[in-house]
Amino acid sequence: MSYARDVIAGIAGYVPGEQPGDKPFIKLNTNENPYPPAAGLGEVLRSFPYERLRLYSEPSARMVREAASAVYGIAAEQILCGNGSDDLLTIALRTFVDQGGTLAYTEPSYSLYPVLADLQGAIRRPVPLDEHFELPENASELAGAAKLFLLARPNAPTGNSFPIERVERLCRAFSGVVWIDEAYADFAEDHCLSLVAKYPNVVVSRTFSKSYSLAGLRLGLAFAPLALIQEMEKVKDSYNVDMLTQYLGKAALEAHALMLANAERIKATRQWTMEQLEALGCRVLPSQANFLFVRPVRPAAEVFAVLREHGYLVRFFNLPRISEFIRVTIGRQEDMAGFIACMAQINR
Repeated sequence: MSYARDVIAGIAGYVPGEQPGDKPFIKLNTNENPYPPAAGLGEVLRSFPYERLRLYSEPSARMVREAASAVYGIAAEQILCGNGSDDLLTIALRTFVDQGGTLAYTEPSYSLYPVLADLQGAIRRPVPLDEHFELPENASELAGAAKLFLLARPNAPTGNSFPIERVERLCRAFSGVVWIDEAYADFAEDHCLSLVAKYPNVVVSRTFSKSYSLAGLRLGLAFAPLALIQEMEKVKDSYNVDMLTQYLGKAALEAHALMLANAERIKATRQWTMEQLEALGCRVLPSQANFLFVRPVRPAAEVFAVLREHGYLVRFFNLPRISEFIRVTIGRQEDMAGFIACMAQINR
């Protein structure tokens, strides 16, 4: 017997990437940054006035919003902070999609999107990417009467980034809110922040988990027209970003240049790894993220298992259209050299 709501009892829920226990692994499965965050965050931790934890955090995370405004050139009032971008996505569903309403999202994409639809009691409306994993030109038509369209750019797990002109076409044609999930934007050639000022129905979200090396912190940002921010503020938990996270998020934004430098290192290693995998006969999709989507020579499930035996964790999705691929996070250069050596052995 289940005491849960029928919709909860009937779904599997989101499955996060494996976090290993005692056995040492080279983790290339959850798109974490291999480099540490800015050293200034350590000073914040050492000097943090712990006695202040008896107080509630500032509800709007004002210090983070002001620091983000200085970095990204968008007014602080048009920025919403969340407990990671997943929190912001949940806020989006609760704000814009009624129970029984419709959520549109690209497929294949971030596997949390359909779970969020189920949790809200909403109807799923997946919009299939084309044979090259590109956004179809008629995406708005395929989304139907959905109230919210979730679009990851660069896309996960494929890593490609849809042409911005096609994204703009969607923003113009779609009658609901277009949420552009830019978790990997700092590893890409361009981004969509300018669309926030051009369209009243556009939200762009970012996370500190990837490029800022702060997956363990849980902090995300949403940039949107003020009218959308005001509606989402009604829905968010009162104190959804804790005090310590606010101090650390501000320090991370103030070290923006270091983040960009680390992103460039990862992009260089990404290019090297792609070339090595292609030399081994693998198909590698062009990536604008901090990972590669790879179709190996041998079956993907088999390659995943052998890599794990040799101490390398990658991600395998046993799902339609992508079960022939593995997703490989870009680690340090020495990590990727070891991974390539292991892949060469597997190909023998």
